[in-house]
Amino acid sequence: MDIHTYVDIQRLPTGETHESMPYLKIQTNVSIDIDQKNMLLSKASQLVAEILSKPEKYVIAVIENNPSMLFDGKNDPLAYLELKSIGLPETKTSSFSQALCDLIYQELNINKDRIYIEFSNADRHMWGWNGATF
Repeated sequence: MDIHTYVDIQRLPTGETHESMPYLKIQTNVSIDIDQKNMLLSKASQLVAEILSKPEKYVIAVIENNPSMLFDGKNDPLAYLELKSIGLPETKTSSFSQALCDLIYQELNINKDRIYIEFSNADRHMWGWNGATF
């Protein structure tokens, strides 16, 4: 099945249609200056839109940096990502993981074996926007 098969168009209470809203959260213990953070947010938003075949105007990207984080008993650079979306195709998570790990490695120089990603397919009724759910 092609990824385009998974694009969800929702009907809102207003009668207009709306794509389901993907959400990417990046947590890392790496220090990031404001310019680097803004660049990473922009690239991450574009990448999520591309891999999910959804308009970028509906993508939310968040970066939380400098939390206390430990992986394998070490506080070496690491990242934890969460990608959530209605209709997230389970058969594509491997390719999504590759694309997201590539981005984090290129932008933050975090080794791919120090990056964890949680993928979540949100139920329509558990995702709210504009005073309604999908």
